[in-house]
Amino acid sequence: MKIKETIKLYVKYASVCTQSVMQYKLSFLLMIIGRFIMAFSELIAIQFLFSGFSQIKDYTYGDVLLCFSIIQMSFTFAELFGNGFKAFSGTVKKGEFDRMMLRPCSLLLQVMGTRFEIGRTGPLLTALITLALGIRHSQITWSILTVWTLAAMIIGGTFLFIGLFMLGASFCFFSIEDTSLINVLTYGAKTHGKYPIDIYGKGILRFCTYVIPYTLIQYYPLQFLLGKTRSWYLAFCPLGMIVFLLVCYFIWQFGVKHYQSCGS
Repeated sequence: MKIKETIKLYVKYASVCTQSVMQYKLSFLLMIIGRFIMAFSELIAIQFLFSGFSQIKDYTYGDVLLCFSIIQMSFTFAELFGNGFKAFSGTVKKGEFDRMMLRPCSLLLQVMGTRFEIGRTGPLLTALITLALGIRHSQITWSILTVWTLAAMIIGGTFLFIGLFMLGASFCFFSIEDTSLINVLTYGAKTHGKYPIDIYGKGILRFCTYVIPYTLIQYYPLQFLLGKTRSWYLAFCPLGMIVFLLVCYFIWQFGVKHYQSCGS
């Protein structure tokens, strides 16, 4: 399928899902507000923390706000576009994936398109507010390269979380049920990623570099963004998420190839 046709079909999927949600406008509004409040409470927690401390391991209030907003935005976009992978266990158990395999259409497109949930964008407003506050309170010297770094961290983070969701969905081909391990890696990263990774110690920093490469979209480019290092090449670390996403895709393809019908 051509890229143009794929994008057009995905937009149709997203449009249908959005129209379906908007049939219940009050429910949609309450969902947005509820998710916004949950995300905003995390921002309040950071405010309380810095009411007693001026810095956390050389990171100021503005630095942490930037870090928090980048991870929050990345996770929200990943949930928006990759929610089909999160709910994939139910798709397999209900036999819906069997029907998807019979259609002359990309499986990834169907999985991602049929679970497009615009109601998950509530935390995005919190992330934008936090980003504005972080930029205001931080001492970043803005240039084309720093703007690139910020954008690359958000996009790379989105790829990272989508890749992890895809990885969790791949396990469902063999276990049917989803695994809580992926929740630890995704929601755990979202919770702990609002602070720079190196505050948790060298062991966690190594794990998040060589096992699950969180640091490529958070710690290393953040050092350059905040001016803590002049190593300009760190701005391109988020590009490593393309490799990570490809690895997750190959694991997904392996699962599809060995999938046996679950029935209904």
